[in-house]
Amino acid sequence: MDSEIDVDNSPAYRVYKSGRIERLSGETFKPPSPLTPENGVVSKDTLFSPEHNLSVRIFLPEKASAATGEKLPLLVYFHGGGFVIETAFSPTYHTFLTTTVAAAGCLAVSVDYRRAPEFPIPVPYEDSWDALKWVLSHISGAGPEQWINKHADFEKLFLAGDSAGGNICHHLATRAKREGIDSVISGVVLIHPYFWGKAPVDEFETRDERKRKGVEARWRVASPNSEEGVDDPLFNVDISGLGCGRVLVVVAGDDTFARQGLGYVAKLEKSGWEGEVEVMEIKDEGHVHHLKSPDTDNARKVVNKVAEFIQKSVVTTASDFGPHGVSQ
Repeated sequence: MDSEIDVDNSPAYRVYKSGRIERLSGETFKPPSPLTPENGVVSKDTLFSPEHNLSVRIFLPEKASAATGEKLPLLVYFHGGGFVIETAFSPTYHTFLTTTVAAAGCLAVSVDYRRAPEFPIPVPYEDSWDALKWVLSHISGAGPEQWINKHADFEKLFLAGDSAGGNICHHLATRAKREGIDSVISGVVLIHPYFWGKAPVDEFETRDERKRKGVEARWRVASPNSEEGVDDPLFNVDISGLGCGRVLVVVAGDDTFARQGLGYVAKLEKSGWEGEVEVMEIKDEGHVHHLKSPDTDNARKVVNKVAEFIQKSVVTTASDFGPHGVSQ
């Protein structure tokens, strides 16, 4: 029984009919570098949830760590992996956040959360919300982590994530609005966001049976108790009530979820939401490929776009955007 495979999502993971999961990637731990800068950035791990033994990894430009009271934009990042693989401490995310912090000149907090199937949805959302509240506990300058107290500019707070992390960011932004704290969120970055639904988002989205079944199986691993399957509003998201003023969506042309990302933008523009949305489309690339290949031109383009979005201090008017909000 333990050798019978229920869901084979190689090369990411396999789930057996016994319930056992075999994670095939995303499990390597990359140590932080608090004393020796990497690309001009130092990093350290800090516990945010003693109850669940969950930590964040904080990234800070070395020059800011030596300065007194220099305030920097704050990026709170949520890793991808379909809610099942990867961590905030994997080489993929350590490299991406180090590079992004160096380019943007910001402080970053990379959040770890408990993963499915051991901790199915909604646990990853609840852990991420707790992490965001922990970050916000530093607004007064009296929180438990001094790097955040000293260097975070809470007037420039951004949420970002890729794949499942992008999905998490959307839900955090809507929850922030419901709970009346959305005014602290300047913008949201969704990189190859993990959105889906039973029906194609538009006439351009093509699906074969293998692709459809694969997405449904992976969602079932992450959310086995979902009564609506892939039409669960956690996956087939409602864009009303988004609590931020700016959104950047990054999609990849060869990604299964690309049309869903573009459909999200279209729905956002038609919803009456009064913010501004930008799109970056990477041609001829698959899902989060640039994160796994950080030395490619596309990887550098994504990092530079995210850095530009964070550094943008003056909100661009809607007339400066072309179709789908792509900046001209």
